[in-house]
Amino acid sequence: LVAVGLATPLIGGYMARVFNRQRTVLDPVLGPLERFVYRVTGVDASHEMRWTEYAVALLLFSVVSMLVLYAMQRLQGLLPFNPQGFGAVAPDLAFNTAASFTTNTNWQAYGGESTMSYFTQMAGLAYHNFVSAAVGIAVAIAFIRGIAQKEKDSLGNFWVDLVRCSLWVLLPIAVVGSLVLVSQGVVQNLRPYDAVVTVEGAKQLIAQGPVASQEVIKQFGTNGGGFFN
Repeated sequence: LVAVGLATPLIGGYMARVFNRQRTVLDPVLGPLERFVYRVTGVDASHEMRWTEYAVALLLFSVVSMLVLYAMQRLQGLLPFNPQGFGAVAPDLAFNTAASFTTNTNWQAYGGESTMSYFTQMAGLAYHNFVSAAVGIAVAIAFIRGIAQKEKDSLGNFWVDLVRCSLWVLLPIAVVGSLVLVSQGVVQNLRPYDAVVTVEGAKQLIAQGPVASQEVIKQFGTNGGGFFN
């Protein structure tokens, strides 16, 4: 409680500026990237959404994200960054994982180092660790706007909230946090697993992979599911 009380004025004030589209210290770096995302995706950042439009955008984004993650798991044997040559994830497990990661539940019913390729871990699971948390924050922000605004029937723009949460809130802390983890010895590479012989003479595989970058957003986004089993 003390930690939350001390952090709220600093982080809460920063997030209020982010979602009110006020200037922050990161604007010179992230502003051009934000505008590029809108230009590529065709988003009208000035458009205000009613609650129905906001909800439909959120649900459509989640459905498409889930289908993409499902397809990524089923096709991972054909995709790059798979040094261990893992094949397709079973249909039921792929569906369960895609549904749970999309909804920020992140139920892990698999051994990560024996099931998921680096590509699936990075572009699929770590991606959802970002956007599922961002969607949850966007819903909270929209809810607050609905209470605070008495003379408007709009809740903001879902796409703007999603992008600004990902870029201004989640990404900076994830970058710094992953570098801290790497500095303390957490694995972060794309190498094949190391085959070693133990002191007793047994053979053992030591898993490698882009662990630090996924673990930090897992912790910060309050996600379940880890890189390993």
